[in-house]
Amino acid sequence: MDRIWYNNYDVQVPRSLQYPDRCLPQLVAEAAGEFPGNTATEFFGAKLTYADFWSQVQSLAAALAKLGVTPQSKVAIMLPNCPQCIIAYYAVLWLGAVAVMTNPLYVEREMEHQWSDSGVETLLVLDHLYPKLACVLPHTSIRRVIVTSLREYLPWLYRWLYPIKARKQKLFTAVPYGPRVLNFSRLIQETPPAPPPFSAKPDDLAALQYTGGTTGVPKGVMLTHRNLLANVLQITAWLPDLRRGGERIIAVLPFFHAFGMTVNMNWTLYNAAAIILVPRFQLDEFLKLLNQAKPTIFPGVPTIYVAIVHHPKVRSYNLSSIRLCITGSAPMPLEIMRKFEELTGSIVLEGYGLTESSPVTHVSPIHGMRKPGAIGIPMSDTDARIVDMELGIEEMPIGQEGEIIIRGPQVMRGYWQREEESAAALRDGWLYTGDIGKMDEDGYFYIVDRKKDMIISGGYNIYPREIDEVMYEHPAILDAVAVGIPDAYRGEAIKAFVVVKPGQTLTEQEVLEFCRLRLTAYKVPKTVEFRDLLPKTMVGKILRKELQAEERLKSASQHERT
Repeated sequence: MDRIWYNNYDVQVPRSLQYPDRCLPQLVAEAAGEFPGNTATEFFGAKLTYADFWSQVQSLAAALAKLGVTPQSKVAIMLPNCPQCIIAYYAVLWLGAVAVMTNPLYVEREMEHQWSDSGVETLLVLDHLYPKLACVLPHTSIRRVIVTSLREYLPWLYRWLYPIKARKQKLFTAVPYGPRVLNFSRLIQETPPAPPPFSAKPDDLAALQYTGGTTGVPKGVMLTHRNLLANVLQITAWLPDLRRGGERIIAVLPFFHAFGMTVNMNWTLYNAAAIILVPRFQLDEFLKLLNQAKPTIFPGVPTIYVAIVHHPKVRSYNLSSIRLCITGSAPMPLEIMRKFEELTGSIVLEGYGLTESSPVTHVSPIHGMRKPGAIGIPMSDTDARIVDMELGIEEMPIGQEGEIIIRGPQVMRGYWQREEESAAALRDGWLYTGDIGKMDEDGYFYIVDRKKDMIISGGYNIYPREIDEVMYEHPAILDAVAVGIPDAYRGEAIKAFVVVKPGQTLTEQEVLEFCRLRLTAYKVPKTVEFRDLLPKTMVGKILRKELQAEERLKSASQHERT
């Protein structure tokens, strides 16, 4: 295979890397030893040095081991971006256990599916989320719950004010502590930092990252220690100007998402950088934080950059500390990229990846040619091809469309307990992405469409079948389908098409409220259109693509008129 993209590698970027026969927690431990006084985390002004951070990782690992967490035990971490999330993640990996990152916004149905499917036995969770667990825990294999509060890692003034704010926002919760419900900080304080020696092997399972993938309902992507470390080393090699021990990364992308897990957390810690933690994106507060905390690297999704660029007072904030931005999950509008670079003086690099590839596979070179609309070129040790969409065998000529397939050390082992779907996605060492793309004469790749029906809204991957199934639970709905429609801010917004049963009545608000109670907020449709009939095939399958085509035609027509 002719890897023409090598011609556009930056001079300092190698085509291939040496991967140590070790695991990420071991190398982060070494980084902590090399830079013990450096800041590891900043959380509303409260700082943990690398020495303090790693000591707490070791104490929590020792406590978890005493509680019965063993190699390959499944441990769910249901926390926002906060110090406890990072400490818990590395304590789990140190023991050779498997981290199951859980979205804190999940509703009960989503929690139960993920934890039952993965066989989670231990859960780390925020205190104000505990009431949601009451009806879920009996239907899972969870034996112990470790509860923490954001207050525990806030500066003293915030700790003092937190109970007042929590009560106002109805976040205050009386947690029933006991033998099966334990306190996070108390475990660390009462346990010396002396866990069992690290014994995991590079090919051991390290994390189950749940995704809709290219087919079906959410399933666990099996990422090994080798996968995680390989992607961290690939990103590090791609950015030769990185100052080890000298960067400051703003972590607004959630750690439960593969992009946030690898770029904001694992890559940052490996390079002994400071992580400025953002548990929730609120534009005005975020701009103040950028102004005060002075990050040097800003990984984000296009919706965040769009919001910043369009803020009416953005020029009153000093954003000049930002040198580099890494964006992915959805196409970055060229005009937004230009405006953001002009505002900050930074470079915005577009990239591409999937949960199934840890996730990063393609990035634009930092010093070389950047092409508008391109997702970049394959990173070191990463092969990519465009193949025919029928059999996925024939390699397509330059400029012609087909399915993107990828091969590299960051590609997953497979889907957890899904042999058929694993076999469909992984063929002869290649990951079939389900994305339709093309490659140009310089080796730059472009995403054209998605082979399946995945919706990407605000950087989140959303599988519409899950939304369809929820709507079909409504007693007044006869037919329903969710589609992604063009949206200037989110990339795509979710629209539901609904047919009401004869003799029944239903409003848009009632449909949306029904979905809100059963789906995470970003999966809830933004609009609902009622129809007498939905377009279907001869065998009765709803033609989702036909509805999408109608909406895109409408959007194009409106754009022309404006």
